[in-house]
Amino acid sequence: MADPTLSRRSYLRLGGAGMAAGLAGCTGGIAGGGGGPDELRLAYMPIYPDMQYFVMDQEGYLDGLDVEVTATEFPDGPSIVQALGSGTFDVAMFGMVPSMVVIDKGLPYRVVAANIRDAMSVVTTTAFADRWAADGPDAFGTFEADHGRPFTFGTFPPGSVPDIVLRYWMREELGLAVEETVEVVPMGSGKVRQALLAGEIDGTSIMEPIQTIAAATGDYTRLFNAAEFFPGGQPAAVVLMNERFRTENPEVGRAFVERHVRATEFALANRDAAARHASTVIGEEVLPVETAERAMRSPTAKFVSDPHAIEGGTEIFARFAAELGKTEEELPLDRVFDFSLYDDVA
Repeated sequence: MADPTLSRRSYLRLGGAGMAAGLAGCTGGIAGGGGGPDELRLAYMPIYPDMQYFVMDQEGYLDGLDVEVTATEFPDGPSIVQALGSGTFDVAMFGMVPSMVVIDKGLPYRVVAANIRDAMSVVTTTAFADRWAADGPDAFGTFEADHGRPFTFGTFPPGSVPDIVLRYWMREELGLAVEETVEVVPMGSGKVRQALLAGEIDGTSIMEPIQTIAAATGDYTRLFNAAEFFPGGQPAAVVLMNERFRTENPEVGRAFVERHVRATEFALANRDAAARHASTVIGEEVLPVETAERAMRSPTAKFVSDPHAIEGGTEIFARFAAELGKTEEELPLDRVFDFSLYDDVA
């Protein structure tokens, strides 16, 4: 529920799916942007690629906007896609691939800023990492021969950012057919975390803070980081803004991106403070401060606002999204991005 101590600061950190359904009933299903002239409705996920939201919220950057900001937390990208289709939200901070799905559906949204680049890691059990050091890509085959089952990756659903990074690594980097080599089990972010802590999966392709949480068990380690194999700046979460909102509220849209840039600069210069903000928003029972601080020192904590920094990687994502049937066509960059707001404030 809303915190009575907050005024313009975002609130409504409630269950995303239920909240979206309730709000959709109030909007009449118009896919034009949820907020009125005095409101900006924002959707986000409790993951490190949305760090700028945590900073903007906790540092009070959003208080200075000329609109009330309300924010809703969602467990995964498909839930946000559904909510955007209902017209409930003006801005969403979530994955590049589900953002492409929204755009491909003809909904009036564009990516106006990046949040992070090269955010994913391929994480495996430490035992498999030792096997990899000896066998290389043949480790998947020797693992299956020894265990009587294929190696199991648990990650976000097919076509998500972690899923595409995993598929790119296996197919383009290793030259392996994914379905013939491993089993990939689709999971939400909470389930991936639980599965790693319980030792139920052999590996994952995932972002922070789950990488650090897994490594802390001693049973898992980073095998590769995306920057080691993914060209062009691997996209992760981005800022997707409704075009009508941007057109009708150009100063607010520009001010939001300006605060996003400030939040990026804050996170890079004040990593421990940003970690505490992440812990507060996500919940300290889920993300203790000490774990949050370790995650901020991860090699994948590369926060950026500049959407130009992920153009090359976005082209690869567009190809994979079309091949996997997530989009009807391979989206060109001019349908994905609107660079104007960032270029104005940069």
